[in-house]
Amino acid sequence: MTMKNLFPKMLGWAAVILLIAVFDVSAEVRTSNLYWAPEVATVGGKRVDALLNFIFYLTAAVFVLTQVVYIYYLVKYRKRPGSKAHYSHGNNKLEIIWTAIPTAIFLGLVIYSNRLWSELHSTPPDDAVKVDIVSYQFGWDMRYPGADGRLGKVDVHSYSVDNKFGLVADDPAGDDDFASTELVIPVGKPVHIYLHSRDVIHSFYVPAFRLYQAAVPGRTIAWVWFQTTRTGNFELACSQICGSGHYNMKAPIRVVTQEEFDKWQAGKIEAHAEAAKATSAARVLRNATASGRQPTEQNL
Repeated sequence: MTMKNLFPKMLGWAAVILLIAVFDVSAEVRTSNLYWAPEVATVGGKRVDALLNFIFYLTAAVFVLTQVVYIYYLVKYRKRPGSKAHYSHGNNKLEIIWTAIPTAIFLGLVIYSNRLWSELHSTPPDDAVKVDIVSYQFGWDMRYPGADGRLGKVDVHSYSVDNKFGLVADDPAGDDDFASTELVIPVGKPVHIYLHSRDVIHSFYVPAFRLYQAAVPGRTIAWVWFQTTRTGNFELACSQICGSGHYNMKAPIRVVTQEEFDKWQAGKIEAHAEAAKATSAARVLRNATASGRQPTEQNL
């Protein structure tokens, strides 16, 4: 090959190497859990990890064992001068054994994982923090119970611009509920979430919690609950392709101490009460102005 033909190929490889180097330098550096899942932050997540780790190490051990046996027989019974091939019909006993063992392992995994799934989706504790989470293109709205500790009822057919949570109008329990654009939860306390979607299918996905649950339009998903094990900042993301803005459908999650949560909740309840009072006063003033009467301090 002449230099004239070699130079374009060398130039092409140099361009590829340069491009890879540029992308590698500009990529975000991950400093932890490079080859594994993010550090788990929930009680249920630890049990999920235990099952996944068992399957991984079991699979790795079986892989190594089968490859060792394969290489051993490949070498021992390789073709050699003077060695005649021998036909073997097989061994029924061995075939039964190596069929029964994987079957037993798979049945055990199915039974255990099904039991684990049932426990993780069991009835939430009575003292769980309740949060209504509504997904939409392309964001998340969170609703917490107010001073009465009860979430207002929801009608999945009542979503609108003015009623983004689909609250039932004649249910007084929803009057003091307050909204948030971030999910704030106390560490070590069970959290029961109600998932809704206002438009298309979305998904509640938090890798550190080992949680993934689809939010389906027209349905209330009420079987998801979890309990965190450490404080920190996490991210809620939609992992269901839901449109052009799917890539940016995220919301912050803050796991804080009980004292911090109580302070945050009290501030939200107070702010909501003041906003409701101001809205009511404005409505009275508007009605009085429309009717030509002078609003009184008692009405305001």
